[in-house]
Amino acid sequence: MAQTQSPSRPIASVNPATGQTLKTFAPLDDAEIEQKLALASRAFACHRHTPLAERARRLQAAADVLTTGRERYARLMSAEMGKTLASALAEVDKCALVCRFYAEHGAGFLADVPVVTDATRSFVRYQPLGPVLAVMPWNFPFWQVFRFAAPALMAGNVGLLKHASNVPQCALAIEAIFLEAGFAPGCFQTLLVGAERTADLIADVRVVAVTLTGSEPAGRSVASQAGNHLKKCVLELGGSDPFVVLESADIQKAAQTAVTARLINNGQSCIAAKRFIVAEAVADTFEKLLVERFAALKVGDPLDPATDVGPLATPTILKTLDTQVHDSVSRGARVLIGGKALPGPGNFYAPTILADIPPDSPAYGEELFGPVAALFRVPGLDAAIRLANDTAFGLGASAWSTDPAEIDRLAEEIEAGSVFINGMVKSDPRLPFGGTKLSGYGRELSREGMLEFVNIKTVWEL
Repeated sequence: MAQTQSPSRPIASVNPATGQTLKTFAPLDDAEIEQKLALASRAFACHRHTPLAERARRLQAAADVLTTGRERYARLMSAEMGKTLASALAEVDKCALVCRFYAEHGAGFLADVPVVTDATRSFVRYQPLGPVLAVMPWNFPFWQVFRFAAPALMAGNVGLLKHASNVPQCALAIEAIFLEAGFAPGCFQTLLVGAERTADLIADVRVVAVTLTGSEPAGRSVASQAGNHLKKCVLELGGSDPFVVLESADIQKAAQTAVTARLINNGQSCIAAKRFIVAEAVADTFEKLLVERFAALKVGDPLDPATDVGPLATPTILKTLDTQVHDSVSRGARVLIGGKALPGPGNFYAPTILADIPPDSPAYGEELFGPVAALFRVPGLDAAIRLANDTAFGLGASAWSTDPAEIDRLAEEIEAGSVFINGMVKSDPRLPFGGTKLSGYGRELSREGMLEFVNIKTVWEL
């Protein structure tokens, strides 16, 4: 491990609804990081030989730990990053689901694949690589980690988590879950370090690969560092997902889903719908329904079951969003509802809808990470597809139509890692997840995600 002076600033857990500092942690120093890397290397030497059935049993046990402690883990997420309690509980459940999915299907995904050649026997074998570094964001503090960790551990790799610095308690809780489930010490470790340590971790010879979920600048940095050391990386970056509504769509259902799709996780999701592209023939009806539903939302304490929208995770995120909205309005965008930060303690922003958005404004081309919807009107299908693709991002897309010909074109021509027809974009352990263009490369989840971090070995025997 390269020697770098540890920062003196502590890693803090701050409640975004109140601004109260909940707990602080001293970042790991050089010696502590070295101990953890050495432990990861030793753990991999054993874990890679653990029978698949035993790996599966431990993942099932991790799912049981999550289910038993779901209320506690959900409250921790709500307190540390501000998601509503209902969404936090759903996140815990989804983490248990992904553990069970790979426990049940992992052995099949990793089974040798025979290939007919001129040899007596030839096949493809899938073998683990070693310690994989996961650089994870704060917005889904459990799910983002478990969707990496479950397939990685099932494949025989070990994990090193560099989590976002504002969710240290979640990061430590996840390590404790895997230990309680029976994974040996070192199979999954949390590294409480700042972002400035990432480059040294990637450079360390014991780290064999890296996965990152985060911003485009973070992706560029990690990809550059991984490439410099010839290490595999998977990047899931930002998104400016379109939500296309055509004349034949079920407008009531589309509008109802649009609210959830935009405001999931208080609007702080890469795959949240952000640009609502609506055919002119139904635009007035859709706009009216969307404004009515936004107006009915309750903003407040994320632990209150009646709350629909909680705070943004940090004051910086709030300031950035507010600047993007004001800049867009100054260039000609029209505020249909909201458009401002809310007074009082905490990082609260009013649910907002912008219309008449000019191409040179932030709301047109940038990712808005918060409860702000950008509404566009288009003549029809051709214009909708052009506008949907008029973005540097390509993570997900939701499209609404009942016309089979329109559906075929939407699925074929929208440039994104996933296209959901008549439903909101979501991640599912059964389906590969990832993006194209500046939304990154590589895949998570499904068999494809598991095979990102294995050695795909050809065996040929005469």
